[in-house]
Amino acid sequence: MPIEIPTRFPEYLVASILIILAPGPSVLFAIARAISWGRATAIATVAGNALGMFVLSVLVAFGLGPILERSEAAFIAVQILGGLYLIYLGLGAIRHSRIQASEMINQGEVKPTALRSIRDGFWVGALNPKGLVFFAAILPQFLDRDSSNLTSQLLLMGATFGLLAFVGDGTWGILAGTVRNWMATTPARLVAMRRAGGVVMILLGAFTLISAT
Repeated sequence: MPIEIPTRFPEYLVASILIILAPGPSVLFAIARAISWGRATAIATVAGNALGMFVLSVLVAFGLGPILERSEAAFIAVQILGGLYLIYLGLGAIRHSRIQASEMINQGEVKPTALRSIRDGFWVGALNPKGLVFFAAILPQFLDRDSSNLTSQLLLMGATFGLLAFVGDGTWGILAGTVRNWMATTPARLVAMRRAGGVVMILLGAFTLISAT
């Protein structure tokens, strides 16, 4: 299968970086691990998370690619549903930010092994609703719809997202591991991060809805 680079790939990179930097489930999980057990555990968690996101992107590519190639209506419907769900996730992140902050600094007393951290991170990435919505609703906006093989474009963009997620989430994990005491002793900072992530998801959801109309 030849790999095709979409003409809007640079714009896709910007959108990917924005959604990755927004403190969603993957970022918060990495930060929680870093606060509880340090940078090494956080990096192992992030590696598993990036792998899980890539697997998710592959499933979406092979499941969604052929559908988008055949149906313009399906393309618009996916965008609308994805935009609405992103807004829902953003509102939930803001509403439950205090509860989530408390959970982040109470990860338990037993430090997980590197393999366990990779496995836990994998499932967070593979089951991440933000990632699913991004791959299904936002990513298709940057495809070359006239191409004969949308699946190859989806695979390339999914792999790129996984790599960017590893770098971005890993950076969060290293920073959190470095200032772990500073973050753990002031939960308000974690609450603010979660709310900021919720706002970004709402804005991306609104952008998706506007693009679909």
